[in-house]
Amino acid sequence: MSVIFIVGGLAGQILAPNPCISTLPLSMIVLGSALTARPLARFMQDRGRQAGFMLAVLAGGLGAALAAWGLSAGSFWLFMAGSLLTGIYMSAQGFYRFAATDLASEDYAPRAISWVMAGGLAAAIIGPAVVRVTDGLTAVPFLATYLAVIGLNALGPFLFAFLDSPRPAPAEADADAGRPLAELLRQPQIAVAMICGMVAYALMNLVMTSTPLAVVGCGFAPTDAANIVSVHVLAMFAPSFFTGHLIARFGAERIVAVGLFLLALAGAAALSGVELSHFFATLILLGMGWNFGYIGATTMLSRAHAPEERGRVQGLNDAVVFGGVFLASLSSGGLMNCSGGSVVAGWNAVNLAMLPFLVLAGGALIWLMLRPADA
Repeated sequence: MSVIFIVGGLAGQILAPNPCISTLPLSMIVLGSALTARPLARFMQDRGRQAGFMLAVLAGGLGAALAAWGLSAGSFWLFMAGSLLTGIYMSAQGFYRFAATDLASEDYAPRAISWVMAGGLAAAIIGPAVVRVTDGLTAVPFLATYLAVIGLNALGPFLFAFLDSPRPAPAEADADAGRPLAELLRQPQIAVAMICGMVAYALMNLVMTSTPLAVVGCGFAPTDAANIVSVHVLAMFAPSFFTGHLIARFGAERIVAVGLFLLALAGAAALSGVELSHFFATLILLGMGWNFGYIGATTMLSRAHAPEERGRVQGLNDAVVFGGVFLASLSSGGLMNCSGGSVVAGWNAVNLAMLPFLVLAGGALIWLMLRPADA
């Protein structure tokens, strides 16, 4: 995914009939994630995690192949169709963190989530390296990069063959299916966890999607954009080695609050200038804010439902989260390319758009923390 998010907007800018929709292919990935989150959660509930992840890498490989075909044919709409199919893989990627809690105790769950998320450090190294190695290998820009993505997805079945996750037992006719969805959504911890997880992920995506466009638009090279995204992905996942320990010590709600504060600092850093140092500072703070906010919100959610409610709650949560991310990525290109008439004005518009959503998530979190424990 880090490879695609580095080059997807730049490829879209080449193919798009209008620069205002250059990031639409990235939005289609997120839309695919939002549309398939609940069906994929039900599939995993019935068939197991391994089957769901195998299905996802197949979709990811086919999506990359379709996108590569769109690039070679110069078809923006074919490229978008491949992006939509890639969204199935992105949706499954979100379930890795939940799979980590399937066999973990309640006390170890935050650390299990953190260790799985720490695997993203490999993406921070491999993803930008793939972009640098494949850049310019073919006459069609980024075609070699998408061919490499096909190869990465082909590794998935070999990895998931080692996944030792028990297949869910068939539900008995009189088994307790848990609370209705409407009742679950009325539980404050579930509702606030969904809001905070959605805001943390959506704002990270909003800014990250526009970053390569802003960096290149300000006169820097695509390799600079790759380096910035590489550092960003490191900042997203490196804290995972200790985020679980911090949650166990200080509580998930406080860690989410720190994450929202770091996201606000990222916006402030972006608005302070457009030198490379500003871009690096913005993306580092953005990554750390996402880590604390997203892992903290996931922990809040995992503690608020019973095992038999897992598929229903997790599927709805990721549908909400990726629905918000879809709107953010859809807005990102329009704000970046079609507001203010300059790259700097567009970049400022992207970062100012963070404010109302930070207020929403922060207000919801404060309300939850101030509620009486027995309410």
